[in-house]
Amino acid sequence: MSVAARIEALPRTRSGTLALGTAGVLLALLLWQLVPALGIVSGDDLPGAAAVLSELGSLAATGGFWSAVGSTLAGAGVGLAIAVLVGVALGVLMGSSTVAWHALRPTVEFLRPVPGVALIPVAILVFGPSMKSDVLLVSFGCVWVILIQTLYGVRDVDEVALQTARSYGLTRVQRVRWVQLPSALPYIATGLRIASSIALIVAVTAELVAGNAGLGKSISLAQAAGQTEEMYALIVAAGVLGIVVHVLFGALERRFLHWHQSQRAGRS
Repeated sequence: MSVAARIEALPRTRSGTLALGTAGVLLALLLWQLVPALGIVSGDDLPGAAAVLSELGSLAATGGFWSAVGSTLAGAGVGLAIAVLVGVALGVLMGSSTVAWHALRPTVEFLRPVPGVALIPVAILVFGPSMKSDVLLVSFGCVWVILIQTLYGVRDVDEVALQTARSYGLTRVQRVRWVQLPSALPYIATGLRIASSIALIVAVTAELVAGNAGLGKSISLAQAAGQTEEMYALIVAAGVLGIVVHVLFGALERRFLHWHQSQRAGRS
């Protein structure tokens, strides 16, 4: 097999995908290191990757860093949990009831385009700079993804399966429980994976603007103090945290939805 053919075959295996991803990260770090080294951007404004990663290693040895990470994860996690509960409940209701669909759709379509960060002034007025404001903003920012995914998942159920359930005398609630909700689980899992990234984005943004405890506040303080390397190290930490959360939710999806065709098709 030629070298080109071997490279082309890499994405078909998990080890190959990991190798390509690692190569991409290393290339990005190399380019980052070269940009200030070649004078394209001042090293004072953009320190090299090596210096930033070294600073990140130093921060990881401090309790303050992990306290900030914990605060960010707590706000994002609680907000996401509330969004899942509300989004799944409303999605199932709207997807299984025509009356609920027509009654709630105008409100949903009005609120859905509003960015969660647009409510930061409201959250500060109501709760002040606290984790409660993070939870409010994250919940609002994530609930629409979960709701829409659940709604379409419930509506995508096989009509033959519904008719069969009716012929066996299942009530509406039983049809939702045993037919429509299981059919919607892959959609909900996808929405949850997307919403987990949104939760971190909103949480860090809220901390940056509102001054709530967490990575966002730490980034803002480092920028104000002129500690550029620390600022970039904290930004990298937020990115790494996003990757970890994404991988975690992906693993949970594969674990609990191993029976679904999309997961079987992704195996090699």
